[in-house]
Amino acid sequence: MDHERTHPEPVSVFLSDCSRQDAGTVFGTLCACFASDRTAEDAPAQQDTTRPMVWLGTFDVADAHTGSAPAHLDGTVSADVQGGYWAVERFRRALESVYSVQDLTGASGDQERDVHLRLESR
Repeated sequence: MDHERTHPEPVSVFLSDCSRQDAGTVFGTLCACFASDRTAEDAPAQQDTTRPMVWLGTFDVADAHTGSAPAHLDGTVSADVQGGYWAVERFRRALESVYSVQDLTGASGDQERDVHLRLESR
């Protein structure tokens, strides 16, 4: 059951193993679904071309939006997602509505869940 929450339900997501364009596409898609510390126009920066990059965004899944954004990915994207159980599940469902999502690993704590996902275009 998906109840609306009246308090913030933050989820942190770290995107890696992808192009900056694919990271931007995922963040744009998520910004269409949830309030964020990013805007849909924020383009991930590529600081170094020789080392792997990781991009971070924080999303409040209690404040869900309806909207769509271009979702096609040129490759796969690794997403490490951290937050409360309810928040991570809601975040994952939003990803599954747009992408093919594969669970790679996960860890559960007292109040928080961490999952490592692989995202691909459908």
